[in-house]
Amino acid sequence: MIDAFLLIGLPYVAIAVCIFGTIYRLRAEKFTQSALSSQFLESNQLVWGSLPWHIGIGLIILAHLLALIFPGTWSGLMQNRTILYTTEGVGIALAVLAVAGLVVLIIRRITSARIQAVTSVMDLVILTLLLVQVGLGLATAAIYRWGAMWATAAATPYVWSLLTFQPDASYVSGLPLVIRGHIIGAWLIILLIPFSRLIHMFALPLDYLFRPPQKVVWINPRHQESAVELVEREAARRYFLKGAVGVAAGGTLLTVGAADKVFRFFFGPRLSEREEAKLMAIRVKRLEKTVEHKKYELERQQNDYIFVAKLSELEPRKGRYFIDYAMKPALAFKDTDGMPLLISAKCTHLGCTVGADCNAEGKILCPCHVSYFDIHTGKPNPDSPAKAPLPHIGWVLMDQDGKLVASKHADGSLTGRADPEKADTYSVFIAKYHERVEES
Repeated sequence: MIDAFLLIGLPYVAIAVCIFGTIYRLRAEKFTQSALSSQFLESNQLVWGSLPWHIGIGLIILAHLLALIFPGTWSGLMQNRTILYTTEGVGIALAVLAVAGLVVLIIRRITSARIQAVTSVMDLVILTLLLVQVGLGLATAAIYRWGAMWATAAATPYVWSLLTFQPDASYVSGLPLVIRGHIIGAWLIILLIPFSRLIHMFALPLDYLFRPPQKVVWINPRHQESAVELVEREAARRYFLKGAVGVAAGGTLLTVGAADKVFRFFFGPRLSEREEAKLMAIRVKRLEKTVEHKKYELERQQNDYIFVAKLSELEPRKGRYFIDYAMKPALAFKDTDGMPLLISAKCTHLGCTVGADCNAEGKILCPCHVSYFDIHTGKPNPDSPAKAPLPHIGWVLMDQDGKLVASKHADGSLTGRADPEKADTYSVFIAKYHERVEES
């Protein structure tokens, strides 16, 4: 419920408040649009704070927008190791630059008496929120490496699901708390734009480009020599206005071209019978997957034991996938003693599903970010992005009559004894009481 509010409800509230609040303020309170520059009150610290902050945060936001608008192209570029390393390094450097500038601006607000006189509570709230937001971004880059590569597979689909009014929080709900906090912080900043100085981003002086030209005539003889320079400036302005008209014309053509897409978005595409049948088939497949998922959940609620595989079907080097009681993927192997070995298949880094093939060293690979896990200990390689081990899962052996033969908890404690001569007749199950013991 909390994830649904923070990752779905909050974004829509933030976007609606930002749009309508900004329109209201720009129309009803025109003289509050300005950022209320305080340069004339204090300029020395402002130079060292404002410039690094705007350069750092501007380029970072630009990179985020490029990854959001062109996810395919961005992902393709990030497959190149050199580009990935360069992007990560530049991103961290820009974040540090932005933090340094923001810290200077905060200190300036706190220590200067003149600046304090024009500082509101909302100013301090926004500065603090921006500092936390950039700090969470830095923490994400430091703890969960190569975000430029994996973010397009999580955050980008999530944002597009919101923009297309098909919200799906599952793309990001499983991400670590730091990353979710970074996402939620962005929505909070958007929410507060109409109530803070950040609204000056939308207060563009477009009227200046189209106002009637003004001619200044100097009577003082000392300024007559600058008449030629004034004429040249006026000519330059006319060229600028012509260029602006050209840009406006291009924007108009672009708007006309996009109008059809907007119309189709709100009123639905005009599909042929074949396209409608294809779309219906896709929807049916999604519904079938949902029904299958619910059947798994119902089975695990009603049954104390869930069948995994025949013991004879398990292999020491090739895992067999199954779904545990927590509805998470898991793998079943045959251990060196001939008994089952059950281990979670959900990577402890960012939740990807690990591979089922075990290499010669007894390790399985998470293909998302190259983490190797030992199936016997669950531990990842020391240099892997994942730091926590994969947890083992308890199992139960039953004979052909459904009689419990042996049971092993996730902590390794074993009860009962299996007859090696009858091993081919045993079946492997997971037990609900194992899950309850682990939770307690």
